[in-house]
Amino acid sequence: MGVHCADHYSGKLIGVALMDLLVGKNNDDGSMFRISCKKSQRILVCGKTGTGKSYTMGVLVEELASVGEDIVLVIDPQGIFWTMNQPNDVSKETDSLWEYDRDPKGFRLNLMVPGDPVERYGGEDVVEEMERRGLKIRGLRLNPSDLSPEMWCELFNLDINELQGGMLFKAIRTCYRKHGNDFFLDDISDTVEKLRGLDKTKGAILRKIEMAHDWQLFEESRYREIWEILQPNAINILDLSVIAQGRYGLRNLVVAVLANFIFRMRTIARRREELGLPTDVKKVWIFIDEAHNFCPNGRSTLSKEILIRWAKEGRQPGLSLVVASQQPSALSAEVLTQCGIRIVHRITSKADYRAINSLSQDFLPDDLQSYIKKLTGTGQTLLIDDELEKMVQVQVHPRQSSHGGSSA
Repeated sequence: MGVHCADHYSGKLIGVALMDLLVGKNNDDGSMFRISCKKSQRILVCGKTGTGKSYTMGVLVEELASVGEDIVLVIDPQGIFWTMNQPNDVSKETDSLWEYDRDPKGFRLNLMVPGDPVERYGGEDVVEEMERRGLKIRGLRLNPSDLSPEMWCELFNLDINELQGGMLFKAIRTCYRKHGNDFFLDDISDTVEKLRGLDKTKGAILRKIEMAHDWQLFEESRYREIWEILQPNAINILDLSVIAQGRYGLRNLVVAVLANFIFRMRTIARRREELGLPTDVKKVWIFIDEAHNFCPNGRSTLSKEILIRWAKEGRQPGLSLVVASQQPSALSAEVLTQCGIRIVHRITSKADYRAINSLSQDFLPDDLQSYIKKLTGTGQTLLIDDELEKMVQVQVHPRQSSHGGSSA
């Protein structure tokens, strides 16, 4: 649900709920356009490179962090959002922030790095300098038990009906029965060695487990709840730029594990809320930049199934989803069709025009493409809200924090 408000008084906005996200100005009449965050949302932000897609996503993250009610998790495959802890110092942007009752400021961040931050960032001096600038950096490691037997097989592209897949599936299930959640890669290897089967099959699986050791993504000594790492009073940024996607889709693996865990925790919490029982598990907004890499159209990834489920079934447990992509046509149609709010920057690809047009509702004009072509400047968007049945041309307001998405 979007909220459209035109009231101003001495630079202050009145008549609007504090639980709304200010996007920017309506280009037609200068009024403010806001998006409600009182309930779960599915939002698409799209546009070709250089039109401000990631910038706009940063504005939404800032707005949500200022409300401070829900957990914010940003999936950052480009490594551009860690600068949000510094105030925006670009004068041509900050000079107009007063029009939106905003000031330049940095935000509290919880920067999560898969593996060892010192190794991932290339040196202790890099981490020390980032910490000196006020960043809280945490290494993130996955528990082997966070992956189901099916996910382990999918990770290595193994069929459970064939020898390797069947043996690995059995080994993981055996670890669950024997250790519960407290098993590690070495436990999987030990279990494989004890299973009946061909030595050649065992050897192939053991080499894969050894390779998983080399990724440095998994906990090695204790089970650690992912909820321990997420901070409710900070913007949680998962910096995936430090690991290559690679043949095994390691970025997708990390996203899949986090999304599955959060979905499960919020489902339990929602049931407690409905029963009037206490819970400290807040609602969650997940922002995914370059989302077509995690939930692509026409092919499978480790993270695709849970993200589609998040889009389709996440409203009831209080899970919101914001996906940004420079190629909306490359994003799964099962996610696209769930996005009741679209923030469209300029696009030029015919395939992307078709993808946006395929979402058209009765209230939209037939020549939607001509409206998109009129978006010429950075930050100019066509904001489409299905629930309000509105299409508004909006100039996104300047960032309060530093934007790290400019080219070197």
